[in-house]
Amino acid sequence: MNKAIYIATSEQNSGKSIITLGLMSMLIGKTAKVGYFRPIVEDFEEGGFDNHIETVIGHFGLDIQFEDAFAITKSKLIKKKNKGKIGEVLDLIIEKYKKLEERFDFVLVEGTSFTGEGTVIELDMNVLIAKNLGIPTIIVGSGVGKTLEELIDSLYLAYDSFKVKEVEVLAVIANKVQPENIELVTTGLKKSLPESILVNSIPLISNLNNPTIQEIVNKLDAKVLFGDAYLNNQTGNFSVGAMQLCNYLLHLKENSLVITPGDRADIILGALQANESVNYPTISGILLTGNILPEQSILKLIEGLSPVVPIFAVEEGTYYITNKIGSIKSKIYANNKQKIETSINTFEKFVDLDNLAEKLITFEAEGMTPKMFQYNLVKRARKHRKHIVLPEGNDERIIIAASRLLAMDVVDISIIGNQKQIENKVSELGLDFDFSKIKIINPIESEHYEDYVNTYYELRKAKNVTVGMAKDLMEDVSYFGTMMVYKGDADGMVSGAAHTTQHTILPALQFIKTKPNSSVVSSIFFMCLEDRVSVFGDCAINPNPTAEQLAEIAISSADSSLAFGIEPKIAMLSYSSGSSGKGDEVDKVRTATEIVRKKRPDLKIEGPIQYDAAVDMAVGKSKMPNSEVAGQASVLIFPDLNTGNNTYKAVQRETGALAIGPMLQGLNKPVNDLSRGCTVDDIINTVVITAIQAQGL
Repeated sequence: MNKAIYIATSEQNSGKSIITLGLMSMLIGKTAKVGYFRPIVEDFEEGGFDNHIETVIGHFGLDIQFEDAFAITKSKLIKKKNKGKIGEVLDLIIEKYKKLEERFDFVLVEGTSFTGEGTVIELDMNVLIAKNLGIPTIIVGSGVGKTLEELIDSLYLAYDSFKVKEVEVLAVIANKVQPENIELVTTGLKKSLPESILVNSIPLISNLNNPTIQEIVNKLDAKVLFGDAYLNNQTGNFSVGAMQLCNYLLHLKENSLVITPGDRADIILGALQANESVNYPTISGILLTGNILPEQSILKLIEGLSPVVPIFAVEEGTYYITNKIGSIKSKIYANNKQKIETSINTFEKFVDLDNLAEKLITFEAEGMTPKMFQYNLVKRARKHRKHIVLPEGNDERIIIAASRLLAMDVVDISIIGNQKQIENKVSELGLDFDFSKIKIINPIESEHYEDYVNTYYELRKAKNVTVGMAKDLMEDVSYFGTMMVYKGDADGMVSGAAHTTQHTILPALQFIKTKPNSSVVSSIFFMCLEDRVSVFGDCAINPNPTAEQLAEIAISSADSSLAFGIEPKIAMLSYSSGSSGKGDEVDKVRTATEIVRKKRPDLKIEGPIQYDAAVDMAVGKSKMPNSEVAGQASVLIFPDLNTGNNTYKAVQRETGALAIGPMLQGLNKPVNDLSRGCTVDDIINTVVITAIQAQGL
C-alpha cells in the first residue's frame, strides 16, 4: 500500500513549493492524517527554523514537531559524505521517516532545493533517498531560460535517473512555463515519456516569482523606517527615481518598488501621493539608498500620513542595491497567506487532481477528519461557484476575508459599503485586492434600490409598512443584502461581524421566510475536533425549544450533516441516559426523540442520552450497549440554547477545536450569522458553507 510521495527536482528555483503546498492541500482532503518530511534541509541558525518546514506545518496546522520533520542539514550531509558515511545518513533518514509513517496515513516527502554547497550530489541523493524509503516520486522542473527541447530533455534525464534505480515515477510537472507554451510543453513531454506517467504544466505566476518587501528587507539587511505592518506587500517590479518627479511618475507601474537616494524628498513624497491617487498605480514600498535619510521635517511629514507604505533604508548606493534586488529569488513564507493560497489555487487549476489522487492514494480512510472536511468544503464550493454578499464592508475583517477568498478563487463576492473607504482600507492593510473581480455596492446608489424598496413595500404593506419606511430600511445593509438574496442577485449572505444576530436574521424571517416543511429556523456548528467532525445544534438561535421544535432541529441537523458528507448519528442530549431520568426537561427530550423516529424512521437516533455516553465508546457501550448511536454520535442536539452555547464554547476553548458556523437551517435561501468576535478564518469558513448551502437549492 502506497503511504507516501517524494517530490524531487534536478535544479534550483524550480518552484517546488507550489507542488508541495498544492499536494498537501489535496492530500488532507483525501486522507485522515497527513505528515510532512524533509530528509535534507538547508543550514539554519541555532534556534531557527527551516522555512519550508515552518511554512507547511504552520499553514496546514500539522501535528509535527520541527525536529521530527527533517533528518539532517546539508553541511552535515557533506561532512558525512566526505568521510564515506552516507550509509549513516540513510539510516537516520529512514529511521525518522518510519516514525512519521507509523503516525500518519500518508507522508509527503520533499526533496532538496539545489542551493549552496553540495548541489552536484543532490540529484543522486534524492534518487538514493526515494529508493531506500521505497516510495514513488513526482519530478518538478522549471521552464525559465530553457528552450522547449532543453526543458523536455532536462525532465527526461531526471526521470531516467530515478527509473534506472527502479524508483517509480508517478508524475512529471513542468513549472514556470510561459502561459502561451503550456499545451506545447505538455504535448512534448507526453511524447517523450511513457503513457503511464501523468504529465502537467504550470505557468509562470509573477506574484509568486517576485519577492515581497519583507524578503527584500531581509536580503539587504535594511532598516525599516515606516510601514512595518505592510512588509508582506508584493512587488511587481522596481524602478530608480533619479530623474525629475514629473518624468519619474510616468515610469510607475502596479506594485512598483521605488528606489531613490534618501535626500530626494520630491521623489519620496511624490511616490506616496501617487499611491493615494486613483490616477496612478499602487506602489509596494520605497527603498532609500546611500546611507542618507530624509531631513527631520520630511520624516515628520511622512509620520503624520496614513496609510504609509513600507519605507526602508540601506547603506549601499543605488547601483549596487538595484543589482542585488534583481538577484533575489522569492520564497514562500508561513505568514504570507496570499502567496500560499495563490500557490494552492494555481496547483489545483493546472494539475489533473483526480488522476494524481488515484495514483497517490490506494486506500480510503474511515470517518471524516477536520482537514478532510475543510478541504472538501472548499472543493465543493468551487465546483459549483456561487455569489455571496457581505453587507459589512466597513469591517476590516470582512475586507481581509474577501481578499483571501479572491485568492482562493472559490466564490463570487459583493461587498456593501463605500467604494472609496474600502479602497483606502485595502491600501492601509496592504492587501492584494483585485477590484475588477469584486462588486462594491452603496445601497442608495444602486440601480436596484427603487426595485428593492417597492418589493419590500409590497411584501410588508399588510404589516403597516409605508413606502417611506421601506426606503429607510433598504438603506440598511442587512436589509439590502437580504433583498439581494431574495431577488436572486446573490445566492447567499453572511453577516454579523458588526451586527447582532437579530439584526442579521430578522430581514430573512420577514421576507425570505422558512422552507415549506420547516416551522423553525435553527443553527448548527461543525465542530472540528482532533480526529472527527461533529455537528452541534442548536447553539445560537432558539432559547428553549419545545419537543416538536427540538425534533425539527434534529431532523434539519441530520439533513445538514448528510449534505456535508457526515453520516448522521443523532444524540438527543439530556442529563440522563435511557429511561432512568425523570422531570420535564428529560421528558421533552424523550418526546422529541419519538417524534423524530416517527417522522424519519431512516435516521439513527438515541435519546435522551448524556454527552459522555454519546461520544465515548466505552461509556456508551456501558450505559446503552444495544445502541447504534451511543459512543459514536456525529450529530449532537442540545435541549436548550443555554446548554448548547456554553457547551460548544467550552469544547472549543478546552480542546482547541475549530468551530465552523453557526450555519442557519430552515430558511428558503441561505443567510448565515457571524459572531461579533469572529476571526477572518471564521468569515471565510462561513462564506464557503453558505455557498455550499446555496448549491442545494
